Amino acid sequence: MYSMTGFGKGEYCEDGIELTVEAKSVNNRFLDVSVKSPRVFFAYDELVRSVVRGGISRGHVDVFVSYSDRRERETSFTVDEALARSYVNAAAKIKEAFPQLPDDLTLTSVLRFPDVVKQEDRVGADDRLIEGLKRATERAMSALKEMRRKEGERLKADLLARMAAIAELRDRIAARAPSVAEEYRKKLTDRINEYLGGKADETRILTEAAVFADKCNIDEELTRLSSHVAEFYRICEQETVGRKLDFLIQEFNRECNTICSKSNDAAVTGAALEMKNEIEKVREQIQNLE
Repeated sequence: MYSMTGFGKGEYCEDGIELTVEAKSVNNRFLDVSVKSPRVFFAYDELVRSVVRGGISRGHVDVFVSYSDRRERETSFTVDEALARSYVNAAAKIKEAFPQLPDDLTLTSVLRFPDVVKQEDRVGADDRLIEGLKRATERAMSALKEMRRKEGERLKADLLARMAAIAELRDRIAARAPSVAEEYRKKLTDRINEYLGGKADETRILTEAAVFADKCNIDEELTRLSSHVAEFYRICEQETVGRKLDFLIQEFNRECNTICSKSNDAAVTGAALEMKNEIEKVREQIQNLE
């Protein structure tokens, strides 16, 4: 079982290349990956996303890439001749307008003019950088997944404890339910005898009690709750459980609501309301699971 919240960091440091990948994830219904990297890696965002998809299936993941390349590599420059010519022509016009000014225009000064000479950007990343990016991303995702696993185990312990509480409340309701109809029959008999002076029609009372028992019968709901509890425990042994448990907890809520609507007993209603509270807490925790 995995949480959707976590952080992981991976590094690659070899032969002058220092590359760091950090990944953090939060809750999301589906897998959503955002990559923020230097321009040299723009063409390789899909490589990063494929590594992320290989490790997790749900959550919003932000990936941050930074690097330093200290390898000795030949540096090349480009000259914007048109821009340089414009600077020189402009200087000539100024000289013509102000002949009294000394003319110190030289080749060196032209080289200093903005954007006349530019260092060429490296075109994309070479194989060493791409390999470093992949390995650092894999290490970051491994660390992220491990943190998500540990957080998932903590969530699992909490979920199992709450499910045990739900099962106990279900058993409490099941133990109380059979006596509800009988108590209603006794109360109905006492009330009619009080009004009619002990001349109650036992057949009519039994009929009314039977109708009441049928209306408040929750055997099906209790049976389904038992089945849901067993299924919850089974799913919790799997790795990817978020969507399955999210659907299952809706079924828990449906059965509990039905019990509350059918109940005509304070003890049953009270236990069902406690169960609804536990179900809601389980539902909130499930939103954190992958």
